[in-house]
Parts: sequence; structure tokens; C-alpha cells
Amino acid sequence: MRRTREGVPGFMARAFWLREPGVGEIRPVHLHDPGRGEVRVRTLRSAVSRGTETLVFAGRVPESQHAAMRAPFQEGELPGPVKYGYLSVGVVEDGEPGLLGRTVFCLHPHQTEYVVPVGAVCVVPEDVPVRRAVLAGTVETAVNAAWDAGVLPGDRVSVVGAGMVGCCVARLLAGVPGVQVELVDVDPGRATVAEELGVGFAPSDDAAGERDVVVHASATGAGLQRSLDLLADDGTVVELSWYGDDEVTLSLGGRFHSGRLGIRASQVGSVATSRRHRRSTHDRLALALELLRDPAYDCLLTGESPFEELPDVLPRLASGELPALCHGVTYGEDACSA
Repeated sequence: MRRTREGVPGFMARAFWLREPGVGEIRPVHLHDPGRGEVRVRTLRSAVSRGTETLVFAGRVPESQHAAMRAPFQEGELPGPVKYGYLSVGVVEDGEPGLLGRTVFCLHPHQTEYVVPVGAVCVVPEDVPVRRAVLAGTVETAVNAAWDAGVLPGDRVSVVGAGMVGCCVARLLAGVPGVQVELVDVDPGRATVAEELGVGFAPSDDAAGERDVVVHASATGAGLQRSLDLLADDGTVVELSWYGDDEVTLSLGGRFHSGRLGIRASQVGSVATSRRHRRSTHDRLALALELLRDPAYDCLLTGESPFEELPDVLPRLASGELPALCHGVTYGEDACSA
């Protein structure tokens, strides 16, 4: 049913906003009717990125990085008020005829409905469940990391940090023929997740050394140092962690120079250099959705809450009180009413 605001044609939706660091709220949002080249999407499910999104919620993005950390459909400015998020799956209800009724992924904040350009959505393959499809943005990050890492058949690889991103990287790299992947984490409970992903596991102190490549995703200075320690001579750490306003101290004496060790940043905002001239961000996202046909990723879906509870759930996720790898957000039948 069409809804209007003070006689203005369009629709009313609801969105989660960070009012100020540590305080969230649900706000009404007026949507215009989709124009040419646009679609209106009704959200089926979104998800909270435990890394960047909780740093944003806690107000820990340095001012110098406010512009770099903008989400594609962010409204407001960091540190707040701001509407932030980027893992959303919904169904196209209006707009481009060829997309009507299709399930799509979009890098959009938590919101019951939204209108975006056609190019901002990517069709979810029919055999990828909606619940799993929210991982597309994270698997896309893993694809970019794999392109940056340049892992080859037979390589010995460790992934330090068994969070949402690290687990996706481990599963992806384990598919390269002959590659030995060991997931490393300080939490021994992540061994179960590693088993479900089909990769090895080791506590940080017992991790195998002499690695050709180490992908670091623990977002801790200790994890980055351990990653360097695990490398073979001439090896490289691919750094996926983002630290917000934390400072990181490393010991670059010892083997760092004599072993010619390297640290390389990987960030999903740009396509990896090795593919930048041949793949678009849309190509990369479409590939991530194809990879999500793999049911092994279901083990990363560790909790869910209704959209209306986000103001209470985000503080618990940010503090660690509510443990999760990927926390889903569900949208009820009445969630689209203002």
C-alpha cells in the first residue's frame, strides 16, 4: 500500500541510525518513487559486520579516515549522527522491469526499504539462501585478499584471526589445489569452525611456521606480530585488519630485514591491483555471490535479532557481550510500515 508523508508521493521506511557513539535508534525515512534506472528494494535480511561496523558504533574511526570509511549509501557524517552498514539482501518490488521479484544484495545500511540505482544491486543466485547471501560483502573482501595475496598451488598459508573475514579467506584459499591452510586464533573454540570450513586449526602459540603467505585478520597488534613470526624468508603478510584509532607496535628487528619479510595492505574499497584493469567491483561482488553456493559458509551465521532490537543489540556486539561471527538482522512482515 502506498504511503505518503505530508502529501509527498512515495513510501515511508525505517532505518537504524547511530545518533552518537554508543547510542543507536530507529528513524523514519521517506523514499521517493524509483525513477529511470532505479529500483525499490524491500529488505529481507541484513547483517552486522563485527569489525568495521562495531568500530563505527563505538566512535573509534579517526577523523582523518572519516572520508575513506564512508559506506556506499551512508547518510550523515562520522562519528554521528550517521546511517551506516553494508550487508543487505532484499527483493525488488518496483523499478527496472527485468529485476522485479528478484532477490538482490546491496551494500546498504540497515533499513526496511530503500531506493538505489540498478547498478548498486547484484542478483543473488537462486540456489543461494537469503540467510547466507548477507555474507556476500565479506566473501568479496576475501576474494580481494586472495587476489592481493597471489597464493599459488602448493603454498603453505596461515590465516591469523578466525573472525568473519578470516574464516571466509581460509575457506576460499583452501580451494586452491595443493594449498595447506591453517586457521590461527587465540580462542581454541574456533577449532570447531575451522573443521566445518575444511581447514586446519592451531592456537596462536602452536601455529606452524615457515609459511609462504600469512593473511592477518585479528585486528590486534599481537596478531600482526605473530603473523610476521610465522613467515618463511621472503614471505608476505597480507594485512586485512583495520584498527580504527588503535596504535600498533611491531618488533622489526630480528628476522624482519634478514628474512626480507613483507607486509602488504589489502582493502576492499578498491579492486586488487592485479585485477583492477580487468575486473570491476560489480564483477567481484557477483563472484562472491557465486561462491556462496558453498554451504560451508553457514557455520559463520551465529545469531540473529529483529531489526527493531538493533539499538539494544549493537552495544552488546560492540562490547563483546554478545559473541558472534556474523549476526543477522531479520525483517518482519510489518517492518516496512512507518
